[in-house]
Amino acid sequence: MPELPDVEAFRKTLASCARGRRIQRVEVYDAGVLHGVSPRRLSRDLEGRRFTEPERHGKWLLARTDGPTLLLHFGMTGLLVCCRPDDALHAHDRVVFTVGDDRQLRYRDQRKLKGLWLAGESGVARLLDGQGPDATEIARSDFDALFSGRRGTVKKVLTDQSHLAGLGNLLADEILWRARLYPAHRAGSLTEDQRGQLYTDMRRTLRSAVRAGRVPPRSTWLTGHRDDTDARCPRCGERLRRERVAGRGTVWCPRCQAD
Repeated sequence: MPELPDVEAFRKTLASCARGRRIQRVEVYDAGVLHGVSPRRLSRDLEGRRFTEPERHGKWLLARTDGPTLLLHFGMTGLLVCCRPDDALHAHDRVVFTVGDDRQLRYRDQRKLKGLWLAGESGVARLLDGQGPDATEIARSDFDALFSGRRGTVKKVLTDQSHLAGLGNLLADEILWRARLYPAHRAGSLTEDQRGQLYTDMRRTLRSAVRAGRVPPRSTWLTGHRDDTDARCPRCGERLRRERVAGRGTVWCPRCQAD
């Protein structure tokens, strides 16, 4: 599932492939990924425009143009790829933007759980209105305030996009493992030291993941072992456990993250 580091990588793909280029043609191969806009209007409003500097907020990518903004959300299986026009169309290429004789930007998505929106500035604000601060930008004081008086679990707070934008299941589990916190620990009962450690580990994890362009399955990371047949903690060797926390499949180490 694309999380903040993946979407940041897609932002860089958009910038390198299409920034400053005129959108010559928009081809919609599956209108099921469009939200609030028809294929005809998408083409009419974007063809002839130029992509400008793209932005990201949490898991949302804002493909700015010199007209309306194209907003992309990648759901569980979405990708943004830069191709040549003569590259074979992939079975899951849903919308294709031709931005020159040598380049196409393609929105590719197998499961089609999210997709594309087109909006002016007020529409962009409405779409992002329910989002919390971006996880890479939140200040320590604001991070602390997220947990104050919360009855839910610490994992629920981390993955609730209205509280904090950008973290998904893999990142939340990785960050909690690094901070040695039980995922179902009550958020409101975290000590100041625990909140500080959690904030530090979140920032460190995000920096590494953004550089990698994904949540990397490294041998020293929890992510590198969570799908092993006999999954064990890379820190202490204890067998990892799985349970549902905040409605999500959660992997944790019962020794390192004892409640």
